[in-house]
Amino acid sequence: MSRKLVAYFSASGVTKAVAERLAKAAGADLFEIRPAVPYTRADLDWTNKKSRSSLEMSDPDSRPEIACRLSNMADYDTVFIGFPIWWYVAPSIIHTFVESYDFSGKTLIPFATSGGSGMGRTVEVLQSLCPAANWESGRMLNHVSDAALETWLGGIL
Repeated sequence: MSRKLVAYFSASGVTKAVAERLAKAAGADLFEIRPAVPYTRADLDWTNKKSRSSLEMSDPDSRPEIACRLSNMADYDTVFIGFPIWWYVAPSIIHTFVESYDFSGKTLIPFATSGGSGMGRTVEVLQSLCPAANWESGRMLNHVSDAALETWLGGIL
């Protein structure tokens, strides 16, 4: 079994495609972070202040339930955590994921996709939720080439 895991949440499929490429390049296992209640198109309408995603992101205590847990998280030393950027940070479901496991001493490497923003305060927020992990700075992986992905991995693994 690989000692590396790529865990990801993808609302539209963009982050999923990047996560699959990353897992292959890193020789890592792949795990999809799925919400217990799947998001609908209306839920993801960020222009509607009453949409599910808007309400979750405006509530710092929001922790959307995850559909299933990974039973063997203890087997991994390095965990890449992928997600789309919502409101300049990781979606609330990523907070649920990070708080659901004991990541003490593990290396956590966030990666994200976005339609236009950077990582913002993402790593800072995630570190505060799981301070016992060894956090890498992470990276935006929008439209990254295979060569750039390999170079990035070579510098962190």
